Amino acid sequence: MYINDKNIKLPEDPNTIVWKYLDLSKFVDLLLYKKLFMSRSDKFEDQYEGTFSEPTFEEIRKLSADKPAFLDYYKTHRKNVVISSWHINEYESFAMWQIFTQKSEGLAIQSTLGRLQKSLIPEINYEQHIGEVNYIDYKKEYIPFDNAFFPFLFKRKSFQYEREIRIISDLRAHNLSIDNGLKIDVDISQLIEKIYIHPKSENWYKNLVIDLSRRLGFNFSIEKSDLESDILI
Repeated sequence: MYINDKNIKLPEDPNTIVWKYLDLSKFVDLLLYKKLFMSRSDKFEDQYEGTFSEPTFEEIRKLSADKPAFLDYYKTHRKNVVISSWHINEYESFAMWQIFTQKSEGLAIQSTLGRLQKSLIPEINYEQHIGEVNYIDYKKEYIPFDNAFFPFLFKRKSFQYEREIRIISDLRAHNLSIDNGLKIDVDISQLIEKIYIHPKSENWYKNLVIDLSRRLGFNFSIEKSDLESDILI
């Protein structure tokens, strides 16, 4: 489901390429259980995740002067929102390999916005929404708060390199006990278009990923990243 609001952008082309960089254990977990992990929003490394910019917070603070529960709601809301992050890029990202994989191991899932949307299996208890992150100056720019998803679709400009699209679910109405996050059902064959193996990995690692994928019943294309290919002179 789209978040339909002028403040939230999303690429119009369903063929827009998106990526997820992860280690082998998380990849196997995804294939084995056919579930995508979504992290609790307040567990991200960025402490500003799900918070407001200074101009917005000042407005909320004034509104909550005689309504303390109004501000308390936003303070606790982050514990009930879960997120799966994806990277928009036509090509592989050297920075993403460095940040999200370790040493010479890890892999990248290549998908598209359209495939990502179609892979989501409607949940009985809650909905998934997809939106593209806006990167702003938190000291000067305003974040709307008339939609509960807005704080989770804005980040500081220092994170622009992430070029992030997010799947977001708000679980506050369902009385769920969420630790670090939860897993949602997904159609793996729809979700994954291609797999790229870490550019510094050895052949045995690529063969291991191929073998694991085949044993679990999947036949998507798997190849080694060419970011470390031979220099031609």
